[in-house]
Amino acid sequence: MNKQLQQQLGVGVIVIRDNKVLLGKRKGALGSGTWSFPGGHLEWNESVFECAAREVAEETGLADLYDFSQVSYTRDVFIEENKQYITLFVTAHSAVGKPKIMEPDKCDIWQ
Repeated sequence: MNKQLQQQLGVGVIVIRDNKVLLGKRKGALGSGTWSFPGGHLEWNESVFECAAREVAEETGLADLYDFSQVSYTRDVFIEENKQYITLFVTAHSAVGKPKIMEPDKCDIWQ
């Protein structure tokens, strides 16, 4: 008998400034200790770009993103957690502001 996986739709945001991308060192969740882009779950009736802007602001405090573009997607299955994630990746540019740790239980540092 196959277990039904919990499915989640997420958005990962590749924030670009001066030909560099923003990465955060994860903690407390899947991938703890690894580096990843800001992002999170797409909410009901929210566009992918709205989700991207919201998640970046919630996680880093950066609010002036512009020039959004769709990039790719991944499908990740975590058997032990009974979860499947489809993550839609987008790029966005940031010209001002310094990223801050807005969720200290989820991220150690932004670089």
